[in-house]
Amino acid sequence: IHLKPMAESSNTVEVDKYTDKPGKAWERLKVKQQPIKLPNHPPQDPVSEDHVRFVCMSDTHGRVERSSLLVPAGDVLIHAGDFTMKGQIGEIMTFNAYLGSLPHTCKIVIAGNHDVTFDDEVLSGSKAVAFGVRKREFQKCLDELDVKKVQQLLTKCIYLQDSSIQLCGINIHGSPWSIKHFSAMAFQRRRGVEMGRLWQNIPDNLDILVTHTPCFGYGDTTTGNNNVGCVELLNTVQKRVQPKFHVFGHIHEGYGKWFDGTTTYINASTCNKKYRPVNQPIVFDYPIPEGHSKDELLRYLRKHNAQS
Repeated sequence: IHLKPMAESSNTVEVDKYTDKPGKAWERLKVKQQPIKLPNHPPQDPVSEDHVRFVCMSDTHGRVERSSLLVPAGDVLIHAGDFTMKGQIGEIMTFNAYLGSLPHTCKIVIAGNHDVTFDDEVLSGSKAVAFGVRKREFQKCLDELDVKKVQQLLTKCIYLQDSSIQLCGINIHGSPWSIKHFSAMAFQRRRGVEMGRLWQNIPDNLDILVTHTPCFGYGDTTTGNNNVGCVELLNTVQKRVQPKFHVFGHIHEGYGKWFDGTTTYINASTCNKKYRPVNQPIVFDYPIPEGHSKDELLRYLRKHNAQS
């Protein structure tokens, strides 16, 4: 199957000199930015055979499973992290069952900062206790379920963690990291060099990038009107990777779509600031490259299930 580990790029994007003062960095960067806010109008035509329809969600936090939110039909569902509040086994299993109830042929999921049990570093230390997770008790639960790692509980999706997948000739990469703001949370690093090193692992030949955190300046505005995204991710996306779509979440208030002339940025946060699942999934169609067909989705899924 086309599931690939991190493949470091040979092209380095230098750390921005104002990375610790992202507002100042944006004052300089925005001169060359022309972000266009796009309306969130889902495609009106039926799903075609020469396109893959992607349905994007994020930050559901265990709330969507018991909500009346309608998830549009499509070929591939993308979830950009924070599918739980605390990474507890019950939350994960409920989310997995929810994924199984959805009609999409493939589901792609990454973790976020709330999904603490997916981060080995957090789980192996004492930080997870702040989320009510005790490693010994957690491991005992996994043993009872006959799994070695919590990721194995996600049986209804393809889980990406700094790894890539190719579906119908479309290259997709997923990464869970976000900027550190609370020490007990998962997949967090400091601005600057630490984040820059992580983004170096994003491959060049991408069509769709899925991260938990937003780039700086795109879908990252909080209720206090502060931009809190990652400057290094913005430079990586615009100067090197240049994907057609960048799907993320993390900042609930930043829900929506933007276009910079090359990349469409999608903050697919389902929950609003009050953790209510009120934001509609964002949908887009992607043309299938020549030499590939939609039949590959089913073939891939059969191989993935056979090897899981």
